[in-house]
Amino acid sequence: MSGMAYRRLGRTGLKVSPLCLGSMQFGWTADEETSFAVMDAFAAAGGNFIDSADIYSRWVEGNAGGVSEEVIGRWMRSRGNREKMVIATKVRGQMGPGPNDQGLSRKHIVGACEASLRRLQTDVIDLYQAHYFDAETPIDETLDAFDRLVQQGKVRYIGCSNYPVWRLMEALWTSDRHGLVSYCSLQPHYNLVHRKEFEQELAEVCQAYGLGVIPYSPLAGGFLTGKYSREGAEDSVRAGSVRSRYFNKAGWSALDAVRSVAAELGAAPPSVSLAWLLARPGMTAPIVGANTVEQLLGSLAALELRLEPEHVERLDGASAW
Repeated sequence: MSGMAYRRLGRTGLKVSPLCLGSMQFGWTADEETSFAVMDAFAAAGGNFIDSADIYSRWVEGNAGGVSEEVIGRWMRSRGNREKMVIATKVRGQMGPGPNDQGLSRKHIVGACEASLRRLQTDVIDLYQAHYFDAETPIDETLDAFDRLVQQGKVRYIGCSNYPVWRLMEALWTSDRHGLVSYCSLQPHYNLVHRKEFEQELAEVCQAYGLGVIPYSPLAGGFLTGKYSREGAEDSVRAGSVRSRYFNKAGWSALDAVRSVAAELGAAPPSVSLAWLLARPGMTAPIVGANTVEQLLGSLAALELRLEPEHVERLDGASAW
């Protein structure tokens, strides 16, 4: 896949692969050796876009956070490929016991950026993102902190994730009014069975203002891979939030359509689900995670799959909100 068709990140001139490699699992459900193998395979296929966050994997007992960034940093150092990669990470979550060890204040953003740079073993973060909304910090303070980091050459572009539409618009307006660096991308929760949150208003804002769209959970936590069935739904112990969110009439209807299209095209359900996303207007790069090289190759297969208009229409209809 060396002929990968790169896409611009929103209105910027930055070119990224049409799939972004998520790294939440690095150092958690995928050990370092496996993580290196996954990143090697991604780069070999032409992938250049890797997304992380400072809080990965702080929720694991004994894990102080920053593990994913450290793994990526060691991989880039060992492969000598930093300049070939576009590295994205995020700031906002609780990284320590103190009251200023979280949030989008100037103090936390500046300190967190320095820490991420050290863990990633790099001088600059390509895309630095606000992980989620901070109601306690004025948006102009957040954007001013990001702007200073860009001016200092420590960050190249900024983006946001999990922003409500009103806050996103306020941020774009504030940047324009005060001449500050502006968000160039949005990382929303968006997939074939979770559409309303993004499509209702955020999609129009992204298209109107030229924001790149980098959706996370594109396979709905594994639901859209087809590994769950109605018959085994009630007995599934590991489904967790997947069960509560998608084990319903609308979810099974969408999955039936995915399986039907996959059978017609001789493709796997994950490829169909990702291909549907890749064909959406304004889409930049869905974020795919992988605990094994095999899982990654399954996601990359979506780049070779072409959905006909009738397939898209069927998937749209089955998953309409």
